[in-house]
Parts: sequence; structure tokens; C-alpha cells
Amino acid sequence: MPHCAPQNAALIVLPPDPLHAVHATPCTHLPIYKWPEQNRPREKLLRDGTASLSDSELLAIILRMGCRGQSAIELGQTLLSRFGSVHGLLSASPKEIRSVRGIGPAKLAQLQVILELARRTLTEQLRDTTAFDSPDIVRNYLRLFIGVRTYEVFVCLYLDSRHRLIRTVEASRGTLTHTAVYPREIAREALSLNAAGLIVAHNHPSGDTRPSTTDRHLTQKLSETLQLIEVKLLDHLIVGENAVFSFAERGLL
Repeated sequence: MPHCAPQNAALIVLPPDPLHAVHATPCTHLPIYKWPEQNRPREKLLRDGTASLSDSELLAIILRMGCRGQSAIELGQTLLSRFGSVHGLLSASPKEIRSVRGIGPAKLAQLQVILELARRTLTEQLRDTTAFDSPDIVRNYLRLFIGVRTYEVFVCLYLDSRHRLIRTVEASRGTLTHTAVYPREIAREALSLNAAGLIVAHNHPSGDTRPSTTDRHLTQKLSETLQLIEVKLLDHLIVGENAVFSFAERGLL
């Protein structure tokens, strides 16, 4: 058990937080404003830039305050330990995040804003660029959108004639089966949006992105249905937390 420094100590020196790592800090439990200035996250950010801060320090700036017995940095570390990463934290459900002691409605809202801003930034990039020529942007967008969900989600990225994003539509939730995803409904949506191309994607919560027989059959059926209305299926991506499988790259379209 770590030794807790007395609260009336004249000086509390915290060891540097390794960048993008989760670790335990000394059990000071003092508010950050009482720390030496050189160790305070906001002052470090202003002095050295955002890249100098660890994930827990960045979260501390967003959270602003900790809770009884925890500084904001320690609360950030608790969140990272609970959900495994920043990505895991931001992709967790509101109920899961609220279950962490010290997270109330205000802090939950602040965390949700981060995720939504990231999504909107990537959406703007897709609308301003040619999606099919920017596979990294598409992959990052999809990993953020569905990569760590605990249930399967099937999404459609409808594209214009220049392959820029028109709209993202969540077509199905649950287990991916023929009864869950309807190619005719996807084709009808493509017509209503005047889409010229389509990228579809679904996640594998297990993290194994290898396509199943069902995945392959659905891809073939969807491609054939879209050909009837002269809409090209550009890719089908299977998204895991740390990997993405592309049907187009593997020559399966």
C-alpha cells in the first residue's frame, strides 16, 4: 500500500507522468491547485504544449476537479484503468461512465463533448475530402464511431459522385444476420440521397476482424442490389478496436 504524504507537508514532489501511460501517483489526495506549479497539468500545457501531457493529465484538465480522496489526475487514471484507454473511455456508454465514483452529470457531459467534437472533426474531413482516396480518415472515423461498442452495429457511409460523404446512417444494431441488414432498404436510402457510392462497415466486438461466411454473403448480395441502381459498393470494412479489415483491399469485391 503506498505511503500517504501528510497534508501539511511543505513540498509535494510528484514523479513525472510517462506520456500516454496509466500509473499510480503518490497518495497525496491534495487538490491540484495546491501542487507545485510545475506539476499542475494546465500550467504544463501552457508552458510545454498539449503533447507534453499524459492521458490522465489531459483528462484532469477536462474534468477540472476530482472527488473526495482523489485529485482530478487520479480520477482520470481511474477512468483509464476502468476502460483501458481514452478510446475505450469515450466509447463507453453513459451508464458505464456514471458508474465510476466521482463522475456525475457535469463530468459525463464534458467527456461526451470530447467524443462528439472528435466525431464532427472527422465527419468534416470526410465531407471535404475524397473518402475513397483517404482510407486512414475513413478507418479512424469508423474506429471512433463503432470500434469498441459491445454490440454489433452496421453503418452505411453514403457518398456523392466525388466520393465525399453525404451522410452516415446506422442501419442496424445487434447480431449481423440477413434479418438484421436489408440490402433493399440500403439501396432505397442511396436513391433518396442521390448517392453514387457507398462504404459499409460493421464492428466485431470480439476484436477479430476476419470476415465470416455471413459477412461475405451479405457483401455479395448488397453489391448486386446496388448495381441495379448504378450505385457502387466501394468497400465493406470490419472494424475492431485495434484493426480494420477491408474487403476491397483483399480483392473480395
